[in-house]
Amino acid sequence: MQAKDIVRRVRLVTGLTLFAYLTTHYLNHAAGLISLDAMEAGRSLFLLLWRNWPMTLLLYAAIFIHQGLAYWAIYQRRSLRMAPWEAAQLLLGLAVPPLIVTHVIGTRLAEALYGTNDNYAYQLLVTWLWQPSDGVKQALVTGIAWAHGCIGLYFWLRLKPWFPKVAAYLFAVGLLLPVLALLGFVEGGREVARLAEDPDWMAAAKTIIHFPTPEEAAHLYGIRDGLLWLFAGLLMATLVARWLRAWFIRHRAIQVTYPDGRKVEIQPGTSVLEASRIGGIPHASVCGGRGRCSTCRVRILASDGALPEPGPEERRVLDRVAAEPGVRLACQLRPRVNVSVLPMLPPSASPRDSHARPGYLQGHEEEIAILFADLRAFTRFAERKLPYDVVFLLNRYFRAMGTAVEQAGGHLDKFIGDGVMALFGVGSNPEEGCRLSLEAARRMAVNLDEVNRVLEHDLPEPLRIGIGIHVGPAIVGEMGYGRATSMTAIGDSVNTASRLEGLTKEFTCQLVISASVAELAGLELPDAAPHEIAVRGRTQPLRVLAVADARTLPPFTGLTEKVLRQRVRAGAAPAS
Repeated sequence: MQAKDIVRRVRLVTGLTLFAYLTTHYLNHAAGLISLDAMEAGRSLFLLLWRNWPMTLLLYAAIFIHQGLAYWAIYQRRSLRMAPWEAAQLLLGLAVPPLIVTHVIGTRLAEALYGTNDNYAYQLLVTWLWQPSDGVKQALVTGIAWAHGCIGLYFWLRLKPWFPKVAAYLFAVGLLLPVLALLGFVEGGREVARLAEDPDWMAAAKTIIHFPTPEEAAHLYGIRDGLLWLFAGLLMATLVARWLRAWFIRHRAIQVTYPDGRKVEIQPGTSVLEASRIGGIPHASVCGGRGRCSTCRVRILASDGALPEPGPEERRVLDRVAAEPGVRLACQLRPRVNVSVLPMLPPSASPRDSHARPGYLQGHEEEIAILFADLRAFTRFAERKLPYDVVFLLNRYFRAMGTAVEQAGGHLDKFIGDGVMALFGVGSNPEEGCRLSLEAARRMAVNLDEVNRVLEHDLPEPLRIGIGIHVGPAIVGEMGYGRATSMTAIGDSVNTASRLEGLTKEFTCQLVISASVAELAGLELPDAAPHEIAVRGRTQPLRVLAVADARTLPPFTGLTEKVLRQRVRAGAAPAS
């Protein structure tokens, strides 16, 4: 295991330790919604968990190590340009120690040095009655620490495949817990304020608490000031060290070149992702450059020498997405020679893009069945209807057609005007694709009848559809830009399927399929009218079959549900 992998894991473990401490602290505060006694009862459990030597050592080690790793992260960066969420997390993390140090010294250290009982009566008397500014500061710093932890947890967990299923619940907990804690703190403060009006209670509380004397308080404040200077000095030393490093290696600059010709000059040891940020070049990085995702990956186009080999963690991520030779993670590649790179994902890449994708989504040629369907004479019909009616009718039609494709186990590629394009057999075999496409055509015809029945009072005449199906080689993969990216297919086979759909007008039928579709599906259609058509780019005519009514096709039972489940598990569930 490399040093950076150890650092990453230590940062995670220490961060989770601190987040667990803060979570139990918030739960204890929330008990104030019940009563001050409930807060004290919860505090007993809190102290049982955290105020023992093993957990105390773990907690304070986590504090100092986590803070030290924040300084190290600043030093390690060749550029302080970063994504807004990264900057927010880093700044929030740096702000916690100076803001929380007074509270820690006034409670834990006062208890350890001078025997002060830092119960909730003590804390609320100080922060609610006597020094409310400290109470505001404490509420602020716990909120800052909570936000820092939640950001870290989110960008750690968002790469997990199961995270989208529980994200809403985790968000609810992350939002409600600090609110409940703040409300509990307010209720506890009000109760203490009422109790403090009783001189007997106040006298008893002072006896139990054993407040620090002025001399002891001055000593505690001196320790606080020393720690504040320490934090400030460490941050300043980190920044000075970064400046000195840049000064020593300034004469060894190298260049990273991008496809549009832009060049970014960097120092050796700077990652390619940092180079993009230095040059203001948008570059995807879902995990923030921690080597957990693959969205920042680049293809190496050229280099002036050998590049560092991928480490185990980088290799594991590259293997997960089946990356080809010459593909590297931009956040992990730190070149020491001039290099030209091509970012492989758009800057808007999402966590979904970091997971392994089926091979057929990455782009390749395979033999599939392609279906086109189109409404007949719909343009003339739409001219006589209000826009609202047209949209309503089309949505009902699209729902019926999309349902048919999905139930048949196909992939709904796109809606084009009043037409539909669907793919079948992607990632499997053409025989299965042909059977499923014919099943989809049958279901589309049946569903169209149902649409006509439901809307018979709104239609001057029943809707009619033409369907064309062809099987052949096509280039399949995810294509598009940004949110408009989806799996689709291109090639002569796609054009031929579209042509067959148009022939339904000429042959006055509902379905036209190429003869090879019927052959691969193992289907005989004695009632279908055979034809031969000329296809551009082919020397031989194409044999096709015209089916008057797609509802007469035999159903392919036992296929659709099985295939649909397989497609969902493969990560390419049909779009709805």
